[in-house]
Formats: sequence, C-alpha cells, structure tokens
Amino acid sequence: MSTPTTPIRILFSLPVIVAALGYFVDIYDLLLFGIVRLESLRAMGLSEDQVSSVGASILNWQMSGLLVGGILWGVMGDKRGRLSVLFGSIITYSLANIACGFVQDPDTYRILRFIAGVGLAGELGAGITLVSEVLPKELRAIGTSLVAGIGLFGAVVAYFTVQLFSWRGAYFVGGGMGIALLLLRIGVFESGMFNSVKEQRHIERGNFFSFFTQRKRLFTYLKCIGIGLPTWFVIGILSTFSNEFGKALGIAEPIKPGLSIMWCYVGLAVGDLLSGFISHALHSRKKAVALMMAFTLIGCLVFLYAGVSSAQALYMLCLWMGFGIGYWAMFVTIGAEQFGTNLRATAATTVPNMVRGTVVGMTSLYGILKPSLNTIHAGAVVGLICFIIGFYSILTIAETHGKDLDFLEE
Repeated sequence: MSTPTTPIRILFSLPVIVAALGYFVDIYDLLLFGIVRLESLRAMGLSEDQVSSVGASILNWQMSGLLVGGILWGVMGDKRGRLSVLFGSIITYSLANIACGFVQDPDTYRILRFIAGVGLAGELGAGITLVSEVLPKELRAIGTSLVAGIGLFGAVVAYFTVQLFSWRGAYFVGGGMGIALLLLRIGVFESGMFNSVKEQRHIERGNFFSFFTQRKRLFTYLKCIGIGLPTWFVIGILSTFSNEFGKALGIAEPIKPGLSIMWCYVGLAVGDLLSGFISHALHSRKKAVALMMAFTLIGCLVFLYAGVSSAQALYMLCLWMGFGIGYWAMFVTIGAEQFGTNLRATAATTVPNMVRGTVVGMTSLYGILKPSLNTIHAGAVVGLICFIIGFYSILTIAETHGKDLDFLEE
C-alpha cells in the first residue's frame, strides 16, 4: 500500500539525484567561460578590442562543440544507452576544463572550449531522457524540473568560485567536481524502456537522419528547437554582452557580464523548479511554456527600451528574464516526449544543443547589425526573430502532458 511520501521518494531517487548533480556540474562548466571571459583573455595580454572579438570567437567555438556533441551523444544514447552518455560526456568535459586551467594562448583556448562543448552536450539530454523514462508519467514534469532547477544553481556556484579563486582555479574546481561525480554514477540503473528496445535487434535506434525523412517528424523536430530560441537569446546575447548594453544605456557603473549571467541563472533555476508544477497544475506543457515565454518577452522589452539607468536594475532584469526562460527543462522534456524510445535520447540531446548552437548565428547577426543599428536595436532585431519563432513553435506543437512514452518511431 502506497504512502503519502511515496511520490517524494520516487522524485528523489538515485537517477534523479545523479541527473541533477550532473547537470549542476554541466552548467558550472558551460557558463564558466562567460564568467571568466574578460579576466582570462586580459591575463593573456589581449587589448580591450581583442577581448571582445576573441571572446565572441571562443564562445562560438564552444557552442559549435555543443552542436557536434549533441548529435554524437544523442545517437550514442539511443544506440548504447543513456548511462554510456552520462559517463562519456562528463569525462570529456571534465578533462577539457582541467586543461583550460593551464591554457596560455587564445588559439589553444578555442580548441579546448570546443572539446569541452562536445562533452557538455550530452549531459542534459541523457539525464532528462533517463528521468522521463524511469518516473511515472504523472511525476515526469516535476522530476525533470527538479533536475534542471537544482542543476542550474551550478551557474551561481561558478560565479562565487571565481570570486574565491583565480579563473584558472575555477576551471580546476569544475573538472574536479566532474571526476568526483563519476563515482556516484556507478549505482545508477539503465532505463527499462531502453533495455526493452535494445533486446529487439530489428529496431533501428539513434538514426539522426530519420528526423529528416518524414515531413511531420521534421517539422516537429524543428518546432522543438524553435521553442528554445528565446532562452539562449537572453543568455547568449543580453546577459553575456550585458557590459555592452550597459554602455549603450548610459549606465555609469561598468556592468559585469559574470554577475549578469549569475542573476540570470538564479532566476532560471527558480523558474525551472516551478515550471514543472505550473505544467502539472495546468495539465499542459504548452500553456506553461507560452506563459513563461510571454513573461520573458516583457522583461526583454523593459531591458532594452525602458531606460534602465542603474547596474542594480539591469541585474534584477537579468533575474526577471532568467525566471521567464525557466521553461528550459520543460522544453527539453517536450522534445523527449515527442519521439519514440528508439529516437528519444537523440531528440532530447540534439534539440537543446541545436538551440545552443544557434548562438553562433545570434552573435554573428548581432555583430553585423551593431555598426548600422547600434547595440540596442541590434539586440532587439535578434530577439524579435527568436520570439516569433518561439511563439509559433509552442503554439503549434502537439501537447504531451500525460503522454505514455512506451512507443517507437517507425
């Protein structure tokens, strides 16, 4: 006979705890370059103009690594299992981040951030897939929100680690946490759904190109990516380049991008923790995401055009927008729920990394538009494109609340 504490025990089972801690380390390492970007590049003797251009270049290399890694780990997750990705990805990005602590020049920095990006690409998708498949469907949204909500506080720890140690020391801490996490993962069990499909030799698993062989499946996949675009507009443009927006807004106090990112991720963590409960209460993934996306849009408009005049106000707007994009876990869960067990890890891992990969396009367009439109308007144009695609995608995609995941893609 079940007891009232049974759902709590299920939600805090080992797979959920390990996925949450894994995402914690993932976010720590993913955001660390954005936080130490200025300090680390200045330490290599770059001028202020070089810091801006080289920093954007290295960020693009990291995001390109995420794009490549998303496909690599996604396919492996469906072919070899969810756990193989959780182990392989963390070894890759942990070693790459330790190596970043020794870097001496921008060219090596680019290569190491690319490798780190490849490793970082596997963590969230594999974790969300595993948790989605081992939890009861009525607890799925809350469980995946716990994973992301707890994990996203890795950004806060990254910021304060940089305050306590040097930027090189912060990379060593991140790599060390990843290696330590491997020991905890030994006791985690594989998804029963995956094991069942694995035994059926005739079923094709992890074929990334199958997303492009059927019109309906392709459009569903593209919509899954589209839903996430506003999240990385806020993180990759408004927060990462908040120092540039601060100057354009005439704020006297220099804006610290690392602090902007930290406040954004505090909001994001809280939003992610609540988004599962919102979806659960509304019995709808779509309504929950659309509401949070609208909240984010309002925050972006205030950030760009309300005449923000102080650093404190700008940081609090990063908190506001971060809370709004707290549908990140829900968006990845939607991607996992749209596709069958033989393609689920591929979808859940590639979709968020495709979104992260679009940061390359966002930063490039932002850079092209700045000279002619100015910083504020350039950011606004990039944001407008992201939100139009985002709203269209969430309003037209199929609802997946309460959907049974024990099915296959033909």
